[in-house]
This record gives sequence, structure tokens and C-alpha cells, in this order.
Amino acid sequence: MQLDALIKEATSPQGAAEVRDASGMPVPPPPPGTMCNGSAAQSLLTADEAEVSRILQICNACRYCEGFCAVFPAMTHRLEFNKADINYMANLCHNCGDCLHACQYAPPHDFQVNVPQAMAKVRAQTYQEFAWPQPLGALYKRNGLAVSLALAAGLALFLVLAVAMTGSLRHEPLAGDFYAIFPHNLLVAMFGVVFMFAILALGVGVVRFWRQSVPGPRTGAAIAEAASNVLTLKYMDGGHGKGCNNEDDAFTLWRRRFHHFTFYGFMLCFAATSVATLYHYLFGWSAPYDYSSLPVVLGTLGGIGLLIGPAGLFWLNLRRHPLHGDMAQRPMDLGFIGLLFFISLTGLVLLAFRDTSWMGVLLAVHLGTVMALFLTMPYGKFAHGIYRSAALLKWNIEKRQPLNLNLGAD
Repeated sequence: MQLDALIKEATSPQGAAEVRDASGMPVPPPPPGTMCNGSAAQSLLTADEAEVSRILQICNACRYCEGFCAVFPAMTHRLEFNKADINYMANLCHNCGDCLHACQYAPPHDFQVNVPQAMAKVRAQTYQEFAWPQPLGALYKRNGLAVSLALAAGLALFLVLAVAMTGSLRHEPLAGDFYAIFPHNLLVAMFGVVFMFAILALGVGVVRFWRQSVPGPRTGAAIAEAASNVLTLKYMDGGHGKGCNNEDDAFTLWRRRFHHFTFYGFMLCFAATSVATLYHYLFGWSAPYDYSSLPVVLGTLGGIGLLIGPAGLFWLNLRRHPLHGDMAQRPMDLGFIGLLFFISLTGLVLLAFRDTSWMGVLLAVHLGTVMALFLTMPYGKFAHGIYRSAALLKWNIEKRQPLNLNLGAD
């Protein structure tokens, strides 16, 4: 096919024009994976970023997948792809896998086009590159399932031992009064400081990501549409409403559904904590609260969501085809999912047995898992939701701007 020939010529080192210096001598090409399209005007790229640039050049010539998700329309706004473009589109990708199965140039074709896998590798690099403090970005490579669960277990054990030092692991029923075990101000100091650090670290990282390429002024319409994209997980429907691919070329909406259970379960738990904070500081109503109270109802519903969602995502992740993403990141994915599941499980068990003599131990175990999540949150899978939301806002701003491809008057 003519298209195949053109793409092969454009992406082959032999297809590039020979460059000579001022004396007329040939200049050797840069090492593979260091320049975008061989142009010294482009930012230096890593090998994974150069692979995304190569793939997007092919996709930009083909455009068969243009209606699948936001990545491909964003791609058409560019003729070449620098580091900022690649980082932006990597985080815009939802890793649904549809384009891989639709692509005629996917493996085993010689062009080896695998958009979701290439994008996943660059996404992990962006988390490390924009991490704050920068040296802690290396934790993304080590934040796996075993590390997350070991950290949760270690913190839980520490708190259980703290309870034991008060006299005994068992106590007289305290009518669900958590503060009789750990004073309110102590919990606020411990968890408040860690949570605020996590928010600061994520905030600094996403601001750095945003400033790498600012698409234009933020408008109310762009913000509203981006928020809708995030809240509905629009781009997990595959662009056709049938969903993502997982272990094969069959479409499924379960990944989107389990993400919804997880996201809204987390938000309900956050809402429960926020309402309880207002009760305590604004109205002077101290915990424990009745089972029918708003904080307990919100927390229970959120906890159920955080059991169903992470369990489903864990199952899908284990069954997922290895070409659909970066298998090196699977431990990080499972670590985050596992922590969310055990936070919910320990929280619901604590709620069920809060009026018993085992409340202190159950509280210590639950707080240990929560602290583990807070400590790993800035340097784990949680970051993908923050960066993807920022990328969706960039796209909703960019698509409202006029095309500027500098193609000339014609």
C-alpha cells in the first residue's frame, strides 16, 4: 500500500535527509531515542518518549482511530511531537486498548504500533519527572503490592503495640468511642500532617506538568466539559459505547464500572470524613455517631464501593493481556488497589464491631492501612487520576483553539 510505504519512509532512519556540517562533511545522526524526528530543534527525548513520537507519526498518517478517544484528535493538532506533547498525550490516554485491536500496524506487523503500551511507559516517566521532592520520584518504581501491604502491616502492628502498652489489647466496650483509644488531637496531628504533605506533593507535581505546555486560557465551558469527562469516565467507553478491551478483542464495560465504584466509593468516604469534621468543629458534635447519621451512612456506602471496585479492578488487572499496558507497572497498580480494598474492609469490620472489646485492635489495624495509603499516595497509582484530569482539561481548552499547523496560505 502507498500509505505503508510513506509511513515506513517517514519513520525509517534511511528516510531522513543527510545532514552536513559547514565544511560539507556528513554529520552522523543522533543516537536512536534521543531526538524527535531527528531535529535538533526538538527537546531531548528518552527512548520511551521517542517510541511514542514514532508511533504518533504513523497514527497521524493513518487516523483510523480518530474517533476512539481524545488522544487521536489531540494528535491531529500537531505535525511533530516534542517532549511536552508526548507527556500530555500519554496522560490523556486512558489505556482502554481499543486502538491496539483496531490497528493494522499493531504487532506482529513490522511497524510494531502499540499505543497503550508506549503511552503507559511514558506516563510512569512523567510521574517520576514531575514528582516533588524530585528524589522521591524513584519511589514509583518500588511502590508495589508487597511494599504497600508490608507498610500497612508494619504501621498497623506499631499502632496495635501502642494499644497494648496501655494495658491490654482487649478493653471494656467503649460504645464506639475511638478517641478513648487514640485522642482526637493525636489523630489530627498524625494524619493531618501526612495528608497535607501528600496533597502538596501531588499539587506541585501537577502544576509542573501543566506548565510544561499551556494550551490557552481556561474557560468555564472547558472546565465544565473536562469535569464531565472525569466524572463519567467518558473515554473508557472506547468511543463507541461498548467499553474497553481487556484480555482479548472483546469489548467490556466492566473496567469503567469498577472504576466508578472505586472513584465514587473514595469520594463518599472523603465526604463522610468532611461531614464528620464539620460536625466536630462547627457544631461541637463529637464522635461516635449513630449508624443512621450522615457520616456513617456516607462512609458505609463508600466502603461498599471500595470493596466492589478494587476487587473488580484487581481481577481485571490479573487477566489483562500484556500488550495492553506496561507490565512493569502492574505491582504499582495492584499495590494501590490492594490498599483501597483493605482500607474499606478494615473500616467496615471496625464499624460492625465498634461496640465490642476488640475495637482498639481493629481501630489500630484500620488506621495503619489508612496511613499507608497517605504515605504512598503521592508516589503511587493515585497520581494517575490527578494527571489525567489535568490532561483532559488541557484537551478541552486546546480543542477550542484554532488549528495552528503552519501549513502555509493554502
